[in-house]
Amino acid sequence: MLGREQVEHDPDRQETLFQEARQRFGPGQPARPVEQVEAVTRLLAGDDGLAVAARILRQVADETHAAFLAQAPGLYERTGHRLMVNRRNYRTGWRAVGPHLRSPLFALPSGFHPYVQVVAAVGVVGGQASRCGRVTDPYPLLAHLFEVFDAVTAGWEFGGVPVDVDGATLAMRLIGTTRDLRAEMGDDAPPLPPPVRELMRRNNTLAVHDSAGRPIGGINLGGELRPALLT
Repeated sequence: MLGREQVEHDPDRQETLFQEARQRFGPGQPARPVEQVEAVTRLLAGDDGLAVAARILRQVADETHAAFLAQAPGLYERTGHRLMVNRRNYRTGWRAVGPHLRSPLFALPSGFHPYVQVVAAVGVVGGQASRCGRVTDPYPLLAHLFEVFDAVTAGWEFGGVPVDVDGATLAMRLIGTTRDLRAEMGDDAPPLPPPVRELMRRNNTLAVHDSAGRPIGGINLGGELRPALLT
């Protein structure tokens, strides 16, 4: 079970780290995504870095939800489908409207990119899962991790978003971090959200493509989720 004793925070340092992670990194930078992920991970070392990683994930989850809501009126005008936006289950809405719903993850107002800052933040949380209860509230953090996972994977299945190597890396890191955080919660871990339970009942393999669009492997989300979250 996650410890309840809180650590001291340095708000000024956390704000500096947050802005540095936002401004110094992203798709417009010359370094490859994997190199930027390593740099952001180093930047977010320690308890203040862990708090910033949790803040990044909260902001990405909030901005994703807001972007889905903003698309709803236009979707109804174009398609006649009413988009029901549920933060705990994006799959339902995306299944109804298919590729008419755009993934907001690559154009968030904050500038955080799923393959750079988000991958790094997820890894920081997973690497310090045992300290999350001392640094932040782990329950909304876990919910945000699952929301991002749902937005990523539902886009693959219903939105025509290609499954590339970086996206598969993000999904696998999300699975591992939710596993580790739930393990720290023990018997207090909340129920798994509906999209995860739905994927666990399936055994589909999605093709993973390289930067040129060539298939180079596959990812079976149900096959990855079951051993991670049911044991």
